[in-house]
Amino acid sequence: MKAPRPQISSEGARWAVSLLAPMMMGLVLLTVWEGGCRLAAMPVYLLPKPSDIALVLLTDGSHLVLALFVTLRIALSALVVAALIGTPLAILFVQNRWLERSLFPFAILFQVTPIVAIAPIIIILVKNTQLAILICASVMALFPIISNTVTGLRSVDRDLADYFTMNRAGAIKTLWRLKIPSALPYFLAGLRISSGLALIGAVVAEFIAGTGGRSAGLAYEILQAGFALDIPRMFTAVFLIGLSGIGIFLMMAALTRYLIGHWHESERSSITTVSS
Repeated sequence: MKAPRPQISSEGARWAVSLLAPMMMGLVLLTVWEGGCRLAAMPVYLLPKPSDIALVLLTDGSHLVLALFVTLRIALSALVVAALIGTPLAILFVQNRWLERSLFPFAILFQVTPIVAIAPIIIILVKNTQLAILICASVMALFPIISNTVTGLRSVDRDLADYFTMNRAGAIKTLWRLKIPSALPYFLAGLRISSGLALIGAVVAEFIAGTGGRSAGLAYEILQAGFALDIPRMFTAVFLIGLSGIGIFLMMAALTRYLIGHWHESERSSITTVSS
């Protein structure tokens, strides 16, 4: 009689697939990229091979990583600033319609105005360059948090709202016990979007500021590599920015699972048990 096969949680299988699938695809793309450049004898100043980028990482990776930490520090700080400003604003907008009608158009204005247009103004007005870059990145990250949180605060189950009204719950108690928990998934979704925008804002502001020295971020290293026509180093810096963006998104996804994975359907629906 055959022994029963063990049951494997789909959560582990899902994580294995989510890790292995992009790794395998990335390996295929890198192989095609490397082989194509070698077969076409592509000059390194036009398109460096992955091996050229790996060589830069080995020889100058420590310097680039230090510059990356500067950019990441600004991006994560901007994300925190946007959350600390955007969340109370969203709550105020929901509690006061007049205030929302007065201020929400200005939030939209910040979102639709290209950061490359307002960053020079901010950098001129703010004497501290690092603070100016932080403000630019925060402006980029602000709107998704406000918009998503407002939507979440208004997406309360009508029956639950009637239950709170029937029990004469005050506005503060309803907000704390009902609206904020209901808005948490929306807020976290906005946080994931804003995490990428904060990184973009930090890089763009660093490009415009163009400051060097010990506080120079990775965008400055890209500028310097471009001026020196050191294309492999420039590609390496871009690769590090992309990798850090993926890392920030995964960090936000892990935070989402930690906070709402045990009760919200958007996270629980994928946790089932399947047979191997």
